[in-house]
Amino acid sequence: MSLKLTRRQLGAALGVAPALARAAESADRPNLLLILSDDHTAEFTGCYGNPVIKTPNLDRFAAEGMRLSGMFTAAPQCVPSRVAFMTGRSPIAVRMGRFSAPLPADVPTLPELLRQAGYFTGVCRRTHHLDGAASGPVSGPIYRKYGLQTMARRVDYLDVDSPPSQTVAKVEEFFSKKPAGKPFFLWVNFNDPHHPWDSNAIPQPHQRARIPIPKYLPDLPGIREDLGRYYDEVARMDGEFQSVLEVLERRGSANNTLVMFMGDNGAAIPHGKGSLYDPGLNVPCLVRWPARIRPGAVSQALVSGEDVTPTFLEAAGLPVPQQLSGRSFLSVLRGEAAGTRNVVFAARLTHGSRPFKEATTTHTFDLSRMVRSRRYKLIYNCTPHMRYSPVDSYTERGWLEMTDEHLWGRLDPVFDQAYYGRRTVLELYDLEKDPAELRNLAGTPELRSIERELLVAMQEKMILDWDYLPLPLAE
Repeated sequence: MSLKLTRRQLGAALGVAPALARAAESADRPNLLLILSDDHTAEFTGCYGNPVIKTPNLDRFAAEGMRLSGMFTAAPQCVPSRVAFMTGRSPIAVRMGRFSAPLPADVPTLPELLRQAGYFTGVCRRTHHLDGAASGPVSGPIYRKYGLQTMARRVDYLDVDSPPSQTVAKVEEFFSKKPAGKPFFLWVNFNDPHHPWDSNAIPQPHQRARIPIPKYLPDLPGIREDLGRYYDEVARMDGEFQSVLEVLERRGSANNTLVMFMGDNGAAIPHGKGSLYDPGLNVPCLVRWPARIRPGAVSQALVSGEDVTPTFLEAAGLPVPQQLSGRSFLSVLRGEAAGTRNVVFAARLTHGSRPFKEATTTHTFDLSRMVRSRRYKLIYNCTPHMRYSPVDSYTERGWLEMTDEHLWGRLDPVFDQAYYGRRTVLELYDLEKDPAELRNLAGTPELRSIERELLVAMQEKMILDWDYLPLPLAE
């Protein structure tokens, strides 16, 4: 039985084929460009208030369009986060809770919906992560037997995992293949600033002594060194970003292209990637669309990674399928609305491909859910027995020094409890009073109604997404 759906079948299943056909007749459709950095928390960008980090190109780009401060990815890990970007649904709803599973063939993606409307579509550079990991001697034959890797037939142009040195060449190649007169959608993926961090990423490294230490981390030499190498990779990525914009300019497409720059999830540092705290989920989101978005605009609206697909669809004049849980924030970009969401959700899913018998800490396995309003955040831990350690950077000097300070009894009690204390099923944070998310207020009488409200919202999301975890409320 073939898992492949034809374009006609896909359109009919979603009930949008007639509208797509009408949209295809429009000659005034914008080009769409999505650029993703890898493991990039918003606070590590100059235009988000960082006084030290070298991101002049991103800062200039932000001044030419809108900076959104409230973008939260649907997961703090690359695969499930990118799935949400491309489907407008949570990774749980589209059955992508395992790292690294292939996207089911019956789940439509943004490029497919755009192709039906006449767009030329493509993906290039770093692995897009939607085809799963099929290189193993057991999994590989299964993937091939059932045709589970589907990205090649979802887009017109596919480049898989070419190196950073090929960024300009691959973007140029995409444009050389695009038929004249067709609008395009291109998704460009960067490697930086993904761990491991290089020691010589840029000629003039950031001065470690000048780096501001986030409030959720202790000021230790190892932390400064880790952040320094991370900063350097962000700066290198900033140059790569500019090279893509220059191709767009040379091709004469800049004025009619909606360009969105984002991180796929947060930095691989303690409290970051792999965790449901803000440093793991709050990514930069900068959007430029000449004559449509006011230059220098800033929005505080809460936005989810699930909202990327519906936003691009609306910008292209296409209907948003009812199955999508994401909400278009195009009205926010145009300055017509302050926001469309009161809360955002995220899920911590499995990370890496180790067998469960090897999973001993949260960098290898953890399952949790999150709901966040503007002021409060609730985290529901279903594997609180797992000992915390940061994803990817658990062998770096910063985490090793923190652990040594903990073992010697010298670590600040706030950090000691946050990183080495007993994990609880529920965590509740007042983000106005505790933006670092270090003081768990779950169970406190004065916040009982807030906790209840967030739990109910989470329960609804889990039910509608067909979540496989036990519901937080037995009601």
